[in-house]
Amino acid sequence: MKVITIVIPTYNEEENIDFIYKRVSNVFQTELDDYGYQIMFIDNCSKDRSRKKIKALAEKDEHVQYIFNVRNFGFSKSTFYGLTQAEGDAAVLLYADMQDPPEMIVRFVREWEQGTRVVAGIKNASKENPFLYFVRQSFYRLMNRIAEIQHIEQFTGFGLYDREVIKIFRELKDPLPYLRGMVAELAPECKKVYYEQEKRAYGKSSFHFKNLYDVAMLGITSYSRSLMRIAVMTGFLIAACSLFLAVVTFFLKIFRIIDYPIGIAASIFGIFFLGSVQLLFIGVLGEYISNINIRSMGRPLVIEEERYNLERKMDE
Repeated sequence: MKVITIVIPTYNEEENIDFIYKRVSNVFQTELDDYGYQIMFIDNCSKDRSRKKIKALAEKDEHVQYIFNVRNFGFSKSTFYGLTQAEGDAAVLLYADMQDPPEMIVRFVREWEQGTRVVAGIKNASKENPFLYFVRQSFYRLMNRIAEIQHIEQFTGFGLYDREVIKIFRELKDPLPYLRGMVAELAPECKKVYYEQEKRAYGKSSFHFKNLYDVAMLGITSYSRSLMRIAVMTGFLIAACSLFLAVVTFFLKIFRIIDYPIGIAASIFGIFFLGSVQLLFIGVLGEYISNINIRSMGRPLVIEEERYNLERKMDE
């Protein structure tokens, strides 16, 4: 019997844990009863009662596994690490807020049975905040314009991954994994399955603007050199314009075509404009250098505090 591992990242999701457990279990007991299954929670050091609830589920159901991180290592790292620890013939990444319906697992598995190694869940509609949906859509379009690899629009990682793909992920040893880019790079032939994203089931999201910014910059600095090239071209253009204006001003003054002073307002405007452009691109450069530094140190994705009911050991 083939086994499917459902990987569920959690952080302060105490209100959703029991519900997502029941819905996933129901899917396998009613529609995928010819498959074995594992429900693996990877908790990123929750501050609420998430861990207590996960432990209670594990004590009563042998299908439940868990990994507890020693601290919060960030959304991207914890999620990707959870995938790499999946032990089944395939793994499904499912977020605990239940915006992505667990019932989609059935469609993922049917596509996987046809030989597809990666099945990606794609949002073609969403009940989330319209502004956030617009921002996400704009980011995906931006990435497809500046990235060297065509990214999958409205793909959050929700989907099914064959064990061979999981093995490749495990061998990458990337301390700053960007899952969406990895899928676009390593599995461009993935099958897309469309669905409508629901509203968050219970609780309040801990995924704020800072998290969105972190994920966005990780994607840009991992898969695009365009911003650095824009910085070079902008610097070249401003330098060319400045040189041209300097030459024109010089001749106008020498031949006394104009006698009035340029004025301090124009000088201040130029200084502030150039200063802001410099700060912007220094910040972008800093993002690239920071990621290079982290990758060069070779630190682990996460450090585990505890794991339960997994055959793989912490250091494997």
